[in-house]
Amino acid sequence: MSDRLDGEKSGKVAWSAPRWLRGPRPTAVPGLVGTAGVVVGLLNLISGIFPRFRHSRVHAVAEVLPGAVSPLAASASLIVGILLLLLAHGLKRRKRRAWIAAVTLLPVGIAAQLVYRHSIFGAVLSLALLGCLIRYRREFAALPDPRSRWKAVANLVVLGGVSFGIGMVIVSSHPHKTVGSPSFGARAEHVLWGLFGFEGPVAYTHGVDYTVGYSLGALGLLTVATTAYLAFRPEHPAARLTDEDEQRLRELLDKHGSRDSLGYFALRRDKGAVFSPSGKAAVCYRVVSGVMLASGDPIGDVEAWPGAIERFMEEARAHSWTPAVTGCSETGGQVWTRETGMDALELGDEAIVDVADFTLTGRAMRNVRQMVKRIERNGYTTRVRRVRDLEPEELARIQKAADAWRDTDTERGFSMALGRIDAVADGDAVIATAHQAPAEGEEPGPFGDLKAMQHFVPWGLDGISLELMRRDRGADPGMNELLIVAALQAAPELAIKQVSLNFAVFRSSLERGEKLGAGPVLRGWRGTLIFLSRWYQIESLYKFNDKFRPRWEPRFVVFRNSRDIPRIGLATLQAEGYLELPRVLRRRRAAQPRPCEHLEESVLAAGALEKVA
Repeated sequence: MSDRLDGEKSGKVAWSAPRWLRGPRPTAVPGLVGTAGVVVGLLNLISGIFPRFRHSRVHAVAEVLPGAVSPLAASASLIVGILLLLLAHGLKRRKRRAWIAAVTLLPVGIAAQLVYRHSIFGAVLSLALLGCLIRYRREFAALPDPRSRWKAVANLVVLGGVSFGIGMVIVSSHPHKTVGSPSFGARAEHVLWGLFGFEGPVAYTHGVDYTVGYSLGALGLLTVATTAYLAFRPEHPAARLTDEDEQRLRELLDKHGSRDSLGYFALRRDKGAVFSPSGKAAVCYRVVSGVMLASGDPIGDVEAWPGAIERFMEEARAHSWTPAVTGCSETGGQVWTRETGMDALELGDEAIVDVADFTLTGRAMRNVRQMVKRIERNGYTTRVRRVRDLEPEELARIQKAADAWRDTDTERGFSMALGRIDAVADGDAVIATAHQAPAEGEEPGPFGDLKAMQHFVPWGLDGISLELMRRDRGADPGMNELLIVAALQAAPELAIKQVSLNFAVFRSSLERGEKLGAGPVLRGWRGTLIFLSRWYQIESLYKFNDKFRPRWEPRFVVFRNSRDIPRIGLATLQAEGYLELPRVLRRRRAAQPRPCEHLEESVLAAGALEKVA
């Protein structure tokens, strides 16, 4: 029974989207307006910077928007040009506030054209553009993105640098009206003073000093004004998992958690959730750089997935976010593409080991068997337990060790990382630890005999999924192999039948590309992946997973159109923690996710997080 019928049968009133969301799909008008804003903004910017441009044949085009030869008009041209460039992306994304800003800005431009002796033709064209925005105002209804006041700091740095660069061009664009030959340092000093509204050491003739002064002052005022606006506007925090949402998701996982090994990762606290009208399914997501990124399959009853997916798409449409799904299964990909009309691309394969079939005997497992035996001879022992069975003191020591052994400044993870080790909330999770007693006369380390740990989250009632791998840098190589084998051998006692390991991106391409008869295209693609493995360890992660003779389950990325793929890729890298803001711009959070990272040389520095990286 479908989600819609199920909702009607239960007597619940189905959720209804706002009328403007239920109306016709957006047209191409916002994209055209945004592109026009870029062109027009550049024309205004250039006409404000270069005096010759304002008197050239292209002046007839430039006067369509604000700009004139007088100092004030040149300053207005700079401000309007920069603002239009800043607003263009928001107009393309149908942002309501970008529309309000553009509609507010255009009358100022029209008044400037009339007051400073621009042609009536230019004012009429600006009025026509304003009329077009008002005529299609329903197209610009997208809600704001998640944001914080840290954007004010970024604006001050970026726009301040741009203003300084434009100011240097302005100061240097009047060579025949400059008194003397000022040095680069003198011009830079003139720009800095001018941005704050003061006169600098460079002097001009024929009244050019007024034009330069007004222009530099306008740039400084624009930088201060936009920074102040970003600093004092209300925040729209990113979606977070509420206690109520978490409880609803746990109920869905209790009933349907065995369907997807990624299901438990929906309980990350930095994800939002949208539920189907009947509440029997949900899609969890995070918004990164305008991309509404879901991970894995929807949670809950497969029959209710369409309702949750519809809610997801409505939310994306309401904010003009780019919808995308990373790491979904083949079944999930089929439902997503059928319900949304989006396309899917195979991203890689997930390594899953069936406990009943795992054995260390045989030639295929010789390398793993020898490594494990060697480590055990060096005095290492292992323990595999449910998290709820650990003593609080030992659990605290493991948590501190995991933090200390992290090899990156910030935590990573999104698609296949839970972000915590919690005996209360996640007591069914499994911890595997490696221990080595200190040699005689040797002082124990800061974490006692603990040398490595792995954390597995529940996958239904009889499965676990690898979430975190950390080890002491001074421990012997092979800790990851040792603990995975220990977890697989202890699995029957814990009633575990299957274990999800890592995700090997583009595994099938690597495998087929090395076979006899592979074509030049496939071999070339494989060579590219091996080259990229120098930084992202694509090949080594595949080979590490293959040691345990797993079965491979394909995973897919779902996207709206091909031109969105680069943007989705960058958003995924940001979500996983591979692309980071400069340290000064990072916003510290009290509870930052703790992802899985492999610290073993033979695996990779990125770790289990790279299941979908």
